[in-house]
Amino acid sequence: MLKLSTAIIFLGLGLSSLLATTPEAFFDKTSSFFERSVIGGKIDYAALKASGEISPLIDDIANIQLSELSNIEREAFLINAYNLLVINQVLDNYPLNSVLDVPGFFDRNKVNVGGQRLTLNQLEKDLLLKEYKDPRLHFALVCGALGCPPITDFAYRPEQLDDQLDRQTQLAVNDPSFIRINGSGVGLSQIFNWYASDFGGSKDQVITFINRYRETNLPASANLSYYTYDWTLNASRGRGSIEFDQGISPPPGGGNNAARYVVSAAIPQGTFEFKIFNNLYSQEAFGERSSFFTSWISALYGASDRFNIGFDLRYRRVRYDEAGTASNFDVFSNNGGSFFRSAVTGFGPKVRIAPFENLPNFSIQSALWLPVAEDPTGASSDGRFVDFGGPTWFTQIFNDFPIGTNFSFFAEVDVFLEDIGAEAAGRINRLSTPLTGIFSYFPNPKTTLYGLASYSPYWQEVFDYFYQLGGGIKYQFTPKFELELLATAFDSQLLNSVNGNAGTVNMGLRFNL
Repeated sequence: MLKLSTAIIFLGLGLSSLLATTPEAFFDKTSSFFERSVIGGKIDYAALKASGEISPLIDDIANIQLSELSNIEREAFLINAYNLLVINQVLDNYPLNSVLDVPGFFDRNKVNVGGQRLTLNQLEKDLLLKEYKDPRLHFALVCGALGCPPITDFAYRPEQLDDQLDRQTQLAVNDPSFIRINGSGVGLSQIFNWYASDFGGSKDQVITFINRYRETNLPASANLSYYTYDWTLNASRGRGSIEFDQGISPPPGGGNNAARYVVSAAIPQGTFEFKIFNNLYSQEAFGERSSFFTSWISALYGASDRFNIGFDLRYRRVRYDEAGTASNFDVFSNNGGSFFRSAVTGFGPKVRIAPFENLPNFSIQSALWLPVAEDPTGASSDGRFVDFGGPTWFTQIFNDFPIGTNFSFFAEVDVFLEDIGAEAAGRINRLSTPLTGIFSYFPNPKTTLYGLASYSPYWQEVFDYFYQLGGGIKYQFTPKFELELLATAFDSQLLNSVNGNAGTVNMGLRFNL
């Protein structure tokens, strides 16, 4: 019996080695696949979705041993693997208008390459660009968008790779839709902006690289600009495609709603997020103007793709004036006014959890702010409040819902327990449950216009509430740097009862590393 079992094991191992894909077989199968699936530099996703013929290639990518490949074989293999894995992830979510409609398409969703679990960004930047330092790769790696250079109808092969990369670079930089010349102005793809250092960094070096492959050189004096990247899916309208069958075209610009940063999602593993959110609240009531400026400095680290840890730091400036004698922005001045205070008032840890893998935009964030200022309530000195004297526990539950290609709705439910332990000091804990809805419109991939509505009841002995309505704008200078401006009108039961008024002005900055 032992001999029979041993024989079966060796037979299985032998069959496995016979069935294992060799590099040559992978390149041959990949070339045949692209020949059948690429039409005019685009992909027939509808036909591929129905056939399922990409699956064996995805298995090959997972099973091949990278360590057994030569350096040039590895480079060619990884280029083909990237393009195939982009197509496969599109098919997993097809039909769609843009790869950006899939949360985490490049930076969160993991793929299997030679037994390694990594994102498409890691495959591109760590295994290819960092290793081979070849800017021509940017014209061979196709991210599933019309803004990319067209995908080839052949596989990249080690024995032809240098010539193939040269050829694809030449085709791209001589394409008038890719390098757009208008008089002395030259419009370049965002590829030359996002990866400027790969092309030399400076304007002169970028032009030198382009001219190395162009038939007609760009002048050194050319005025360079970068046109908006088109994230519309690179789907063909040929045989079997939904667009062809139904006679419809994807919306121009496509996928704008998913191009923005989704604040409700957990940040990817190994990345950092830094936010500075500045809120200026000012009200007039009881013959007095009171203004509170609060700056939250927040940091998060992706311990995993679904669990983030970090901290919050809160700084406050408070100013009181006689009504009608000062503006809300006078809070930034230390002169004048009947009362002024400023301090770092709170600091504490926070976590963010995305509990459901199939709901990547749903997360729960919880922070505990500990008081660090001396006498923040003013009870022992001037009697003027600058912040709570006890800890604050702030839990947010939020989700983001894309609507079509250019709209989304963001919903947030919070539990806010302020001044914990206040009874011991003769104060009252304050419990509120704010509800917030934000409807956003994305006129282009970098810009967000939104309207906000919020209502917050205070569950205390004397019931109160506040609500605010407002509008804002966000602009992504890069995917990792964003500026936000927001203004709201603010009201509460107390303000209503005394004919008071209030409002907020807000500015936020976000950085990702």
